Amino acid sequence: MLRIAVIGLGKMGLSHYAIVNTHPNVKLVAVCDASEYVLSVLAKHAGVSTFVDYRKLLASEELDAVVVATPSSTHVEIVRAALEAGLHVFCEKPFCLGAEVGFQLADQAEAAKRVNQVGYHYRFIGVFHELKRLLDCKTIGKVHHVRAEAFGPVVLRPKIITWRSKKIEGGGCLHDYASHAIDLLNYLLGPPQSVRGTLFGRLYSQDVEDEVYATFNYGNGATGTLAANWSDESTRKMSMKISLWGANGRVVADRQELFVYLRRTEGLPTNFRKGWNVIRTMDVTSPVWFYLRGEEYSAQIGHFVDAITSGHAITRSTFRSAAETQVVIDSMIRDAESAVARELGWAARSQPQEAGLRSLASPCPRPESPAAVR
Repeated sequence: MLRIAVIGLGKMGLSHYAIVNTHPNVKLVAVCDASEYVLSVLAKHAGVSTFVDYRKLLASEELDAVVVATPSSTHVEIVRAALEAGLHVFCEKPFCLGAEVGFQLADQAEAAKRVNQVGYHYRFIGVFHELKRLLDCKTIGKVHHVRAEAFGPVVLRPKIITWRSKKIEGGGCLHDYASHAIDLLNYLLGPPQSVRGTLFGRLYSQDVEDEVYATFNYGNGATGTLAANWSDESTRKMSMKISLWGANGRVVADRQELFVYLRRTEGLPTNFRKGWNVIRTMDVTSPVWFYLRGEEYSAQIGHFVDAITSGHAITRSTFRSAAETQVVIDSMIRDAESAVARELGWAARSQPQEAGLRSLASPCPRPESPAAVR
């Protein structure tokens, strides 16, 4: 039995707690959170050891692995401490708020031969995993365009201040929402060579963006577009849709179905026909031992546990792949900031006379004479 602790008991932490606690090959031995009320309830009714300080947890408990589900800005210090303690680590997304430190943690985990995984759970949805297989088999030929869409009703009014509404804490649509679509595109096609046209929009939030749009260049003639909005009240919950156009057809995938349109079927599996083909999620989804929110949440934890017990450190969503996703996010931030700087520069250059008139009409006050100061 693997001995695992969960650090962070917010929405995702409690979900991971429930899933880990039901795994037949795992014993959940300890939890850590800042809420003493939550800890008191678990100590009383679940019989687990509880900690307010993750450092005391790591020093006190005999563990094999930890699940880190704290606010994004705290991931780096906790993950680093867990690796230094010799533990395997599953960390919620986004892995970190800068690619450089993400690669440093990936190097550290790989050098120690520790299983490392990040909670980009869309890689574990059966339809998207099957889409990855079809692309690797060149089913639609050379891809020349991809579009990723992620919409959901997370922020529909001015929100109370939480870590998700603070840029410095890793909040906002880009890190919290669009990162899933970016990571899924990386999983399917590899990272883009460049990013341009990045736009961040605010609908209800003050410090972070509510919508994200960008164009990707993959360097082989292929392009991509990203559209993400967590203030879309037309959806009941988060939706993800991937559309790809290739030399031999087109595919459209969401959580439920994969639609494949083929111009030719020569050399492809016999179950494909010209025109539209439909693959449903129940046809490509393996059963899980416990269902909560979706099979993918249990599937990713099961994948993490299997990697530890089998001795294979490489998972489907490693620290390194998450750092590569962060490279794209960092590039988008720089691209958006550059666009703002260019707009400001253009505005200043386009109104030189008006700016001059303003400076003459409102001259800076002259410093007082030494006599006046005295």
